[in-house]
Amino acid sequence: MKTRQNSFARQVPFSLALAAVAAVALLAGCSMIPTYERPAAPIEAQWPGSTLKTAPASPAVADVAWQDYFTDATLRRLIDTALANNRDLRVAVLNIEQARAQLGIKRADQFPTLNAAVTGSRTPSSNGGITSVYSAGLLVTAYEIDFFGRVASLKEQALAQYLATTEGSQTAQISLIATVAQSWLGLLADEELLALTQQTLATREASYKLVQLRFDIGASSELDLRLAQSLVEAARVTQAQQQRQRALDENALVLLLGQGLPTDVRGLLPSTKLTSMRLAELPAGLPSDLLTRRPDIRQAEQQLIAANANIGAARAAFFPRISLTAGLGSGSSELAGLFKDGSWGFTMAPQLLLPLFDAGRNQAGLDSAKTGRAIAVAQYEKSIQSAFREVADALAGREALDRQVQATQAQLDAESTRLRLTNLRYENGAASQLDWLDAQRSQFAVQQALVQTRLAYLQNQVALYKTLGGGASATK
Repeated sequence: MKTRQNSFARQVPFSLALAAVAAVALLAGCSMIPTYERPAAPIEAQWPGSTLKTAPASPAVADVAWQDYFTDATLRRLIDTALANNRDLRVAVLNIEQARAQLGIKRADQFPTLNAAVTGSRTPSSNGGITSVYSAGLLVTAYEIDFFGRVASLKEQALAQYLATTEGSQTAQISLIATVAQSWLGLLADEELLALTQQTLATREASYKLVQLRFDIGASSELDLRLAQSLVEAARVTQAQQQRQRALDENALVLLLGQGLPTDVRGLLPSTKLTSMRLAELPAGLPSDLLTRRPDIRQAEQQLIAANANIGAARAAFFPRISLTAGLGSGSSELAGLFKDGSWGFTMAPQLLLPLFDAGRNQAGLDSAKTGRAIAVAQYEKSIQSAFREVADALAGREALDRQVQATQAQLDAESTRLRLTNLRYENGAASQLDWLDAQRSQFAVQQALVQTRLAYLQNQVALYKTLGGGASATK
């Protein structure tokens, strides 16, 4: 095959080139990735001390959409707002896009890159003239023929990282939903406590005025007066603390929402009570369900798979690396002679690199990859243990807090009756003012405790929904 003068180094028959490429495709694809085996879950088969049982027909918590679990219209509106505007969740979604792009890069590395190349040079010759060389064509540069699966291993690692990022986004969404619900419940509790404190403060101020009048006419001692005054100031201190806490909780909710609290929602706060919030009972299921239901555990497993794939890439580094540079085009000593008959040709230049001495670099890389997998195993097992504990804690709190709410309500009923009877005795001179003020103080403390206990119970229910992977299937 004749060609004009060009920069292509070597000419070979085109059929031979095709045969070489076919042989390369058949030989490529050997994988050095170790066979993946999921580590045994380091947890018990049953929840500790739990007597709760799951009915056979009960749906898994992961299949219960958050819209079905949180039935309050205002809360659902706030969750929708947070899902649309929360910046942390937005970053988590963008991380998926970035991981998808990285996966695309690794997939592209498995295929040759085809470029259009045009070159030209003019150099002085020994006879005093100018030698011109021009070429133009298609060029494949340093394409790695993946005999031992190094590039494929890196692609598998990128795929696992992409899947891990996707699971991480699901974790962020479930966490956001639960945090918004708990923050809204906390804000409702703040409103109830603040209203209760304001009512108590007004009652104590009225009592203080009455004691002041009795003191002025000599019917009460200064000790009674100062005690009543102390109770008034204590209520003012509590009011200031609760006003500050309410402001902090509202600011935290605004950050979660990604925008200000809507005016109509703010107007509903005084009339919305914790007792109106109803959350469904959740089936606990088995601890093994966490492995397939909780996205954070699935994320840790994908990171383990990625670390396992890195070992394959590190192993392949010990073997020869073959790259191929090839070109097809036209060459001429004159620019006007390009693309004319007889100027066409092609080159194929394979290169083989066999590591002989690298001062232990490849071995260190393999050791690092194996250690990375061991770290990923430990992190995967820790994520399972942490999830197990979170669910166990929430289950332990569910029954205990329910009993605590009932007991606190009974205690409040008793304290209210005690205050009423003590007030009657005080008006009839059968009880001291100290007894009367002490009954007021006790009732106020129990009223506060009841609101806080109801809050703890509801927030524990939200935490149980979250820790059991609530809505994980619906968020995919």
